[in-house]
Amino acid sequence: MNDNIIKINENTWRIEDGGVRLFLLAGEEKALLIDSGMNMNNARDIAAELTSLPLSLLNTHADRDHIGSNDQFETFYMHPAEEANYRRSGKSGTILPVVEGDTLDLGNRELRIIHLPGHTPGSIAVLDVQNRVLISGDPIQEHGHIFMFGEHRNMKDYIASLEHLETFADQFDEIWPSHADCPIRPDVIRRLHDGAEKILAGEIPGKPTEIHGLQIVVYDLGFCAFLCGD
Repeated sequence: MNDNIIKINENTWRIEDGGVRLFLLAGEEKALLIDSGMNMNNARDIAAELTSLPLSLLNTHADRDHIGSNDQFETFYMHPAEEANYRRSGKSGTILPVVEGDTLDLGNRELRIIHLPGHTPGSIAVLDVQNRVLISGDPIQEHGHIFMFGEHRNMKDYIASLEHLETFADQFDEIWPSHADCPIRPDVIRRLHDGAEKILAGEIPGKPTEIHGLQIVVYDLGFCAFLCGD
């Protein structure tokens, strides 16, 4: 098996793609690919080598590093608040809208959608109910960089989303983020929340820098960093 493909258990795989990861989840009847990569354009082909079940795609959000292989899918699940972000990418396909509280059943494997706006308006996490795992997308990271610069980011919404996510804390034992360490412990949610509040309150010093030609400010919390607008 490719070194970038990590088999978590008999029906779950983690696929690394140069700084971002996607997940393949199989139930008894169907399989779901969560995100489609950054550098790759053949995520569907990779998934088909791992499972013969009918395959669908869900995007946690529409940033470019999560939709690399979307053109392989005519339809895909995404929160409707991400459509403008997605269409700016020039990618094609039909969005099947999923919102807070929706569930996808893969066959004795229930996946529940949790809306986490802030990083992007339509960011979502996926709660793998039976396995007590949260697949978080970008908003939850440890030893990573959370992008919060640009017009579609909103720190106040992000903080509110973390508070909302904590109401599900008794339903998962670990978190699988799209970037940096994986898995991580749920207590990182509260640490991110408190750090984000301190940033807004001006209690954490920022370091100006440049990324992608933009002037930003990096707020380093020690266990994670926020990249914010200047």
